[in-house]
Amino acid sequence: MTSRVKTGDFVTHSADETFRLACAIGESITEAALFLLEGELGAGKTIFAKGLGAGLEIDPAEISSPSFTLVNCYQGRLKLYHLDLYRLERSETFDLGLDEMLSEPDAVLIIEWAQRARITDQAYRVLISDLGGDDRRIQIEE
Repeated sequence: MTSRVKTGDFVTHSADETFRLACAIGESITEAALFLLEGELGAGKTIFAKGLGAGLEIDPAEISSPSFTLVNCYQGRLKLYHLDLYRLERSETFDLGLDEMLSEPDAVLIIEWAQRARITDQAYRVLISDLGGDDRRIQIEE
């Protein structure tokens, strides 16, 4: 990964701030990247995904949680795959074509509940914690 994705520990005070942080990250992406999103239900993972997509020139209104579809694909400046593994057992993740998606040279993957799959690729780990109200702590590590 040579894109300069902003890493560190951030606190946002609204969904809009979370969106803007992720949008700035999306704007900085120039090649394939993998984001593993962790956080409780309602923490803001989909808001983060919408912002990242906006930074890749994808209409955020098009981006929705793939809770029931499991995988959503969008085309912007780069292809974006948004996966949600919440409803899957570890053994079921092999049927999604994850290896093929990870091998695409210009694809950005956002995987929610990634701990349900065996992912050994280099990735950005994004942990979103609810601090109460609209405040979120977002930790991004490479």
